[in-house]
This record gives sequence, structure tokens and C-alpha cells, in this order.
Amino acid sequence: MGDPKGFLTTKREGPTRRPVDLRLMDWREVYEDFPHDHLEKQAGRCMNCGIPFCHQGCPLGNLIPEWNDLVYRKDWREATERLHATNNFPEFTGTLCPAPCEAACVLAINDDAVTIKQVEIEIVDRAWDEGWVPPQPARTKTGKKVAVVGSGPAGLAAGQQLTRVGHDVVVFERSDRIGGLLRYGIPEFKMEKARLDRRLKQMQDEGTMFRASVDVGTDITVEQLREEFDAVVLAGGATAWRDLPAAGRETEGVHQAMEFLPWANHVQQGDIDAPPITAEGKDVVIIGGGDTGADCLGTSHRQGARSVTQLEIMPTPPEKRTEGMPWPTYPMVYRVSSAHEEGGDRLFSVNTTEFVADDEGKLAGVRIVEVKRGEKGFDPVEGTEKLLPAQLVLLAMGFVGPEKGKLLSDLGVELDERGNVARDRSFMTSVDGVFSAGDMGRGQSLIVWAIAEGRSAAAGVDAYLTGRDVLPRPIEPTDRPLT
Repeated sequence: MGDPKGFLTTKREGPTRRPVDLRLMDWREVYEDFPHDHLEKQAGRCMNCGIPFCHQGCPLGNLIPEWNDLVYRKDWREATERLHATNNFPEFTGTLCPAPCEAACVLAINDDAVTIKQVEIEIVDRAWDEGWVPPQPARTKTGKKVAVVGSGPAGLAAGQQLTRVGHDVVVFERSDRIGGLLRYGIPEFKMEKARLDRRLKQMQDEGTMFRASVDVGTDITVEQLREEFDAVVLAGGATAWRDLPAAGRETEGVHQAMEFLPWANHVQQGDIDAPPITAEGKDVVIIGGGDTGADCLGTSHRQGARSVTQLEIMPTPPEKRTEGMPWPTYPMVYRVSSAHEEGGDRLFSVNTTEFVADDEGKLAGVRIVEVKRGEKGFDPVEGTEKLLPAQLVLLAMGFVGPEKGKLLSDLGVELDERGNVARDRSFMTSVDGVFSAGDMGRGQSLIVWAIAEGRSAAAGVDAYLTGRDVLPRPIEPTDRPLT
């Protein structure tokens, strides 16, 4: 325990967000630099609990009290080692994870939690600056070849783990660049792609091979895949999006969030000058109140939307924990992201009943109605109908599972009752030598779960190929996310 009185004498402090009017002029991450001496004091708030419930909140089993203590003692180099002992990509979780570890912090029972997420990102950022994140190529090779299908966080974690223990790994991605939703989905203002690129360079230097613009199942047949590789890891995510079959759904101007967000990433990559789907000068309505909706909100602001309204069918969450959200569970409370801070309206307890077109068949508005919970779902409240002006609607209502295309059908893998790829405790599917990791097997979840699943699936693959038990298994497929 670094500072025995730290949790009593030091108040929680985090980095300052850049002024709204300035950050809307660019796509950089929204936070100012956080001084190292301030962070060291924040790390000193950690009580090094006898039973560290932050471990319960983190599926990776991050050694949080250990690296908090090391940062407080200014031993940043050793803190880097302890951080990477359980997490391949702390810069991804440090920017994108909602931090269930902080919700499970013992201090959170009656005080502000330790700034675990901020300590994490500051450790890894300093580690890169100091050159403490070298490639770790395998000392010996196994001669076994593994294909990883999908280059999101689960696929990258599995690929790195397997490369480091000596397998020849090829990561396939159907998009034109590696990274999955980290590349085309997460806006630049949430995580600058330089963070991803430097990690991919490390993986390449370790020996992982990447093949982009390859749709496995079509460009490479399942037969070719099984013939060339000794094992396969399916890490394609839960990319089948949830739709909204309201009247007028076919109206021009209604798009899925993932038809909208990737174009902004392509602009930032320098591929195109302007996106074909843009919020510029439009009244935008976002249907869905989660993280993807917030990503659409921040993107719409930066593209110059005239107005933005975000709709959520659920009621307004409470400001603080209720009896139904006891510590250390992750509380579903009212949160204000950086995108919400930048403007726009949020409407709760509303349902969309119709997309209204103008005389030319283009979107002109969205008809909504207030709702309340009933015996069989949500019932409309009479007399609350309203028409919102809209020339662009973005559906951000989550995902329903993996795409049921040629890859899964030709492999013949079994699906579970939720429509995800079924697997056993070693993460192997019903097909021998074929494994599944991440949202494809788990369902839509958090990035920290994806990395944990990738690491666990890699352990299953290595044991299958070599009979040894050397890689960590943070979780089993029977585990379920906290949110």
C-alpha cells in the first residue's frame, strides 16, 4: 500500500477535457495531458485491499493494486511490466473501456473510486514514450500455422499470444486495413489510430502476419483455410446489427450507425475528402442511447450538424446507484460522455413510430411517442406524439450476433440458443480445430472482454496444437459480461 492515508487525504482527480469549441475543430482525443505527479498521488489512493474487488470487475484479472503501488513509488518501468502481464493492449482499454474495475473498487462503496483507467493509460503512454514496449518474438518455433479471422481486439489478442509462443499466425481482415472496429467504428476523438498502428507494428516485428481485404469464406474458401492451417480462430465480432422495422424504414436518409461511422474514419485516414453519408448542415436523429450512439453524436458535431437529438426507449437512468445496482456490480446510472458535453438533446422513454418522407421521397422527419413500461413491453402514452425534423437518422441499437454468412455455414459450426458460435471450455467450436473468441461467441460486449476472450482462446489453441499449458486463461466461455 503506497500511501496509507491516500484514500483519506487525496480526492479523485482526472484529466481535463479540452474546451468544446476547440475540440470540435479537430478529431484529436478530447483529454488534456495529465501531470505525472498528479497521477502518482491518484495511484496512492488505492488501498491495496486484502480482497481486491477491482479484480472481480476486470475479466482480464489486471493486477491493479500492484501497478497502482508501483506508480505511487515512481517505479513506472516495473508498473509497465505488471500492466502488460495481463493485458496485451492497455492503451485500447485505457481509452475505450467503461472501467467495470472502478465500479468494483472498494472505495466506490461510499466514495469516489480510484482512477484506475487513467493510471492504466498513463502507464502505457509513458512506456511507449520511454521505449519500454519492445517486440517479443518467440525464441523457438512450433511449425504450426494458425489463422485468425477478424482483426478486432479479440483477434489481435489471440494472434499476439499465439505468435509469442512460436506459432505462425496470419490475421485475416475483410476491410482494407487491420483493426476491425478499432479502425473503422471507433472515432478518432475516442482513440487516435496512432495507438493502434504502433501496436500493429509491434506485432509485425514479432512475426504476426496480416492480410487485409480478404473475406474468408469467399476470397479464401473454408476448404483452403483448413488445408493451409492447423487451427482457426473465429474472431469476426457480432456485426449483424439490430434494425428498426418502423413505417418508412426504406426512406432515403435512414442509415445504420456502422454505415455512417466508418466513413469518418476513412476521411481521417486520408482515403477520401468527404464522407458519402454526412451530418453536415442536417438535423440528425440518433436512435439508441449507448456508446455507439454517443460515437454518432460526437461525429455529427464534428461534421457540422445543424441539430442532433438522441433517442432512448428506456427511462432516464438514476444519477446514483440504487438498491437494484448494489456494489460491486456495474451501475446503470446517468452518464455524460464527452460527446454529450458537446451539445445535442437527449430524449428518454420515447419510441420511433414512423420515418416521414417529403414529396421527393427523402427523409424529412421522425415521428415519436412517449412510452411507459407495460405488461408486455413499452406502451405509448396517449397525446404525446411528436414530429422531429430530420434529414439523417442513425440507428445505433446494438448488434444481434455474428453474420450468418458463408464462413460459418461452410465451416458447419453449431450456434448456441442466442445465435452466437457455440464453444466448449477451451473455446473450441463444434468443429475440431476451429475456435471462437470475442463477440462472435459471446455476443455484443466490452473491449476488455474481447481481449480476455482472445487470450483465453489462444490458450486453448496452443494446448490443442502442442499439448502444453503455458498461456493464461483469464475467463471461460460460461462467463457473462457485467453490462
